[in-house]
Amino acid sequence: MDRLIYTAMTGATAAASRQAVLSNNLANVSTNGFRAQLATYRAVPLRGDGATTRVFALEATAGFKDQPGPAMRTDRSLDAMPSANNWFTVQGVDGNEAYTRNGHFEVSTDGTLMTGNGLPAMSAGGAPITVPAGAEVSISNDGNVSAKIGNQPGNNIGRLKLVTPNADDPLKRGDDGLFRSLSGDPLQADDTARLMPGTLEGSNVSAVETMVGMIQTARQFEVQMRLVQTAESNDRAAGQLLGLQG
Repeated sequence: MDRLIYTAMTGATAAASRQAVLSNNLANVSTNGFRAQLATYRAVPLRGDGATTRVFALEATAGFKDQPGPAMRTDRSLDAMPSANNWFTVQGVDGNEAYTRNGHFEVSTDGTLMTGNGLPAMSAGGAPITVPAGAEVSISNDGNVSAKIGNQPGNNIGRLKLVTPNADDPLKRGDDGLFRSLSGDPLQADDTARLMPGTLEGSNVSAVETMVGMIQTARQFEVQMRLVQTAESNDRAAGQLLGLQG
């Protein structure tokens, strides 16, 4: 009896976890550069004396959907979209390098070039890029950042650090929504990486596909809960039969 309860209980927990992943994906359907999180189920045997026939159903993260989102033309000088598998480098809240596809940049009050969520954009030299006061900033397709004041010629004030992860050291998603190398080491700047200025990458989440997944997961959760109720009913009936025999 308890084997059915184990399977149903852990199946319901796994379905609830997947529902949380799908809900987060749907909430970020309009987030620039967002990568949809993937999830899968796996069976894990329960270890211990007398428990080897019990199996847990667990939800496991299978990484993220590594496909570019739609290109959205903005013609804004501080918007840029990385080409192919290139990523922007930012300084995370912990002070370490992190990577993002969100190319919506702004200039902070102290002149630091930052992402829209307030993280400093890193240069190829490993330092934040500082913009002169009152300068008009533009980003070229090779990642160079130029600042122009008034009618003076534009000056190169730095180059955005663009990286290209590979199969030997892929990216993994952090709890803060940023990506880091699997090894934990900073990736080398890719001088061949290119951008599309005046363009932003949209989220690669499919709202329709995610909604369908949420409906299917909700039905799976209901099935698991009915199994728990069935196990409880069977246990109650078995107890009554044992009481009659006693």
